[in-house]
Amino acid sequence: MPPAADLWALLPEFWVTGLGLLLLVLAAVVPARQANLVGWVAAAGLLLGLIPTWGLIETLGGPGRLVLAQTYAVDGFAVFFKVLVLVSSALVVLAAVDYFRSPGEPAPAAAPGTPFEAEVYVLIVFAALAFILMAASADLVVLALAIEFASLASYVLAGYLKGHPKSHEAGLKYFLYGAAASATMFYGFSVLYGLAGSTNLYTIAERVRGGPQPALVLSLALMLAGFGFKVAMVPFHQWTPDVYEGSPTPVAAFLSVASKAAGFAVLLRVVAVAIAPSGLDWVSLVAALSAVSMVLGNLLALPQRNIKRMLAYSTVSHAGFLLMGVAGFGGDLGNLGLLVYLFAYLFSNLGAFFVASLIGTQLGSDDIPDYAGLSQRAPVLAFLMALFMLSLTGIPPTAVFFGKLYVFGAVLERSPQLLWLVAVGVVSSVIALYYYVSVIRAMYLLPPRDPTPVREPVALGAALWVAALGTLVVGLWPQPVIDLARTAVLLLRL
Repeated sequence: MPPAADLWALLPEFWVTGLGLLLLVLAAVVPARQANLVGWVAAAGLLLGLIPTWGLIETLGGPGRLVLAQTYAVDGFAVFFKVLVLVSSALVVLAAVDYFRSPGEPAPAAAPGTPFEAEVYVLIVFAALAFILMAASADLVVLALAIEFASLASYVLAGYLKGHPKSHEAGLKYFLYGAAASATMFYGFSVLYGLAGSTNLYTIAERVRGGPQPALVLSLALMLAGFGFKVAMVPFHQWTPDVYEGSPTPVAAFLSVASKAAGFAVLLRVVAVAIAPSGLDWVSLVAALSAVSMVLGNLLALPQRNIKRMLAYSTVSHAGFLLMGVAGFGGDLGNLGLLVYLFAYLFSNLGAFFVASLIGTQLGSDDIPDYAGLSQRAPVLAFLMALFMLSLTGIPPTAVFFGKLYVFGAVLERSPQLLWLVAVGVVSSVIALYYYVSVIRAMYLLPPRDPTPVREPVALGAALWVAALGTLVVGLWPQPVIDLARTAVLLLRL
């Protein structure tokens, strides 16, 4: 039996597991018309999960440790992602409570009183648990199981809207792409295991020093296929626009933030811990993927008229910026860049999706031209959407501005020869300004097609204001996030 100290360190995981089981029982006994109660319990439970997680932060003054037969990491890095996943999941559940009860939602399965609503909250909680497990996995077998756990819940969530053809398409495409990516990634795991004779990341790090470079390159390339799918990185991004468009909007928001964060946690832990000691030049490969993702994601976002497809390609470009943080990892700025960017991106991107969710359910349309005159129909909502668009562009003093500042600095700190990557990032930000501002232009400069005011539901409105507050606070007072990220980079043996 594991020592009591190890079990105590896993209290957040036990809490979320217990919450998921409780929700399963509630989903079975609560009448369908009161299924939103399951959502409120889920949101409250996820936020309460921050209490045991915060307790771990206070105890983590050292470099962390491995528990459960050396397969699971308890360190500041894992704690950071626990906080990120719990907060984003709670906000998504709040947004979903109103989304699935809105009379404007066209899908028959989403109407109040159907037996399907409660299951969504259960799946989000279990997916959050899987993302937490992914971020802390220190063994390839545990990591593979956590990724598949997360994938199964995500596939069902993407295809949740029964009777909605685009949701069916989203679920099927997500499953097929995900299965192919997982299979490829597992080949990469097997090559790495063949080289090191171990599945433990830290044992692998010791045994691959001076190992055959071609085999290491093959292993890294195969693993990047799986990680790239999770973070929507070019060239593994093809599923993103169709899945985001067909999925319920809160689910698309969930995939764009929580799933992406877990994917980057895995990518960074595997590359920085297991691959870097081998001496392999992985930075050049990651830098090239970063540049391609930024450029292609932004160029493909330009002609989009559907807000969800535009945000989907936007997440591809942001994956490129986050990869800059991975490429720059190792220095003072590099150790903070990725984590600060992820925290800032969480609030801004969730906020943009929440506005899209509200408008989509109220107007029955996700087309950007239908945002015309929103500043007159819903002045506060238009202001918040403008704030999120400016933040995603990287305009100061919003949250993502500081994220971009840190990843740019991280890359230059890593090597002045990577100045070209910073230049690509700056040009990409200018390109992004065009399609983000087009949404602001529609809201403020075009006349409304219908003067009817847009109603703001309570739960979705609360999630929206938390996202707006996070976007402004991180932008105006980033020091607490920087301090948290500085503690979080205490990776084992680094």
